[in-house]
Amino acid sequence: MRGGQTTPGVASSAVPTLVPRVVETYPHDRRAFTQGLVLRDGVLYESTGLVGQSSLRIVNPRTGQVVRQVQVAAPYFAEGLADVGPRLLQLTWQHGLAFVYDRQTLARTGEFSYTGEGWGLCYSGRALFMSDGSATLTERDPQTFAVRRAIRVVQDGAPVERLNELECVGGDVYANVWTTDTIVKIEAATGRVTARIDATGLLGPMDRLGVDVLNGIAHDPADGTFLITGKLWPRLFRVRFEPRR
Repeated sequence: MRGGQTTPGVASSAVPTLVPRVVETYPHDRRAFTQGLVLRDGVLYESTGLVGQSSLRIVNPRTGQVVRQVQVAAPYFAEGLADVGPRLLQLTWQHGLAFVYDRQTLARTGEFSYTGEGWGLCYSGRALFMSDGSATLTERDPQTFAVRRAIRVVQDGAPVERLNELECVGGDVYANVWTTDTIVKIEAATGRVTARIDATGLLGPMDRLGVDVLNGIAHDPADGTFLITGKLWPRLFRVRFEPRR
């Protein structure tokens, strides 16, 4: 089961450590087992997981209100999400299918198949990047989903395992490291980690009751901030990644 918080985080290293400075805090549906976030033109798209509870949603990011939702029926466990123009692509964990939706209506319009597990997905404007829980990202063609290349992600020469939810920003990929409060910033061309973000302590003690791991990153190009949350979290945070003071 994709949950729990028992394994250690990424080891200390020479790469800079950043922290999220909270700009605003919004409500988030704490029933949402968040697997993927996409923000486009002020609209938040969210993929949620668990068999029988998976969904694709359009959400008002400031109120947490679900504006539109489609269910992903069992036996599928929905995972990462990316937008490619007018389409949304949603991964499934262990069924080797990526569902294609119309971004405006959430009507399903097709699917792609792939080998292995699906975890995180993001679109850079020219390529899709996909994670499978390992230390390898797969670059894929956005039109055919065909594999272009594999990218080994390393921090100070050591592989960074358990890469999960992804967000593409320019030539970088931001990735949640599953079961930790760490996000790594990856140079997409090389796989080299250039910064790590320590998101420990975003939730207060009461808010942490019943929640699962940090997961969900969406970049807002309007002001350079990020929206981050977690599985079953009651809050969505607008943050800037800054050096630790």
